Amino acid sequence: MNTTRGFAGRPRAARPGLPPGQYDAGDDWPVLSAEVTPDLAAADWTFRVSGLVAEPRTWDLAQARRFPASAYEGDIHCVTGWSKFGVRFGGVSLDAFLEAAGPLASATHAVAYAHTGYTANLPLADLTGGRAWIAWEYDGRPLAPEHGGPARLVVPHLYFWKSVKWLAGLELLDGDRPGFWEQNGYHERGNPWEEQRYSGD
Repeated sequence: MNTTRGFAGRPRAARPGLPPGQYDAGDDWPVLSAEVTPDLAAADWTFRVSGLVAEPRTWDLAQARRFPASAYEGDIHCVTGWSKFGVRFGGVSLDAFLEAAGPLASATHAVAYAHTGYTANLPLADLTGGRAWIAWEYDGRPLAPEHGGPARLVVPHLYFWKSVKWLAGLELLDGDRPGFWEQNGYHERGNPWEEQRYSGD
């Protein structure tokens, strides 16, 4: 995928709760990835929290499922212009994993990375306080590989490129370090309501 300002596409639909510049995708869920979908079995999935933490920790999927179940029910928004309403992701709140690893006081940001090598940067404040999940279900079924299965990050209040597919880990940092799309012209944070699509927006 290339960075472009020329997102053509479907007519914009007026709907309450739709951020500016977005359209309601309805039942569609477009598949957009910077990389080829990996052949990653659930038995091979792991997630690691490292960097500025008291105790770096790694979990496999069975261990991750032992945390109290949590779900996100709401809307998601893609920088390419589509939004989906009333989605439901099942998994675990990211707070549970961070609490287990113990972020240090100096940690302000994080880089989320995939098993494929894809990365996205996020302020730590956007990942805590019940604002982010590791999800392995969508609408009550296992998350499909093309949508990030076996498990992905879900940060629904930001554009969905921040919700890293095939999530492998989170490195906590004391400053911002741009990820893949951020190095290629996209906004550092990506708030849909402020149309933070590109650097400088």
